[in-house]
Amino acid sequence: MKHIGTIALNSKRLALRRFTIDDAEAMFTNWASDDNVTRYLTWPTHKSIDDSKQFINFCLDGYKDLPFYNWAIELKDTHELIGSISMVNVYEDTCSMEMGWVIGKKYWGNGYAPEAAECIMNVLFDEVGVNCIFAKHDTNNPKSGRAMQKLGMKFEGVIRQCNRNNQGIVDCARYSILKSER
Repeated sequence: MKHIGTIALNSKRLALRRFTIDDAEAMFTNWASDDNVTRYLTWPTHKSIDDSKQFINFCLDGYKDLPFYNWAIELKDTHELIGSISMVNVYEDTCSMEMGWVIGKKYWGNGYAPEAAECIMNVLFDEVGVNCIFAKHDTNNPKSGRAMQKLGMKFEGVIRQCNRNNQGIVDCARYSILKSER
């Protein structure tokens, strides 16, 4: 793969960009501090803005490496930060990547996650040379699966007790799309 890192991207309604330390308050307020949002995530709910700053500093350090992909999702019309999307695992040997995202609760149901993901998938398939992009969700969170289906991802199956999130050890449904399926 020919990695390009976290470059600025735009979709119809969204600007996808690198985090800055100035995003900490919006991240904390809009999604990271909400137990309803983080319920099925693998990282704990942020208890303070310092937790959000710590995550952003992790990203700022990660941006130094080209295989690091982590975008802030911003609404173009209001410049409001509503979530993040990243490639949580990169597998060089199979030219595949695992995608994950989080959107603030007040923005749910607007199709923002699929819109951001599709924009990123196009770049990863066309410019980076990714062959397969996949995503997993806790089977108790089927709405995430619907977002994956909107992206054209195909259900591969349930992997039992394969992940730990804020609910404990959970079963995960896996979806994927191949470059040839677009």
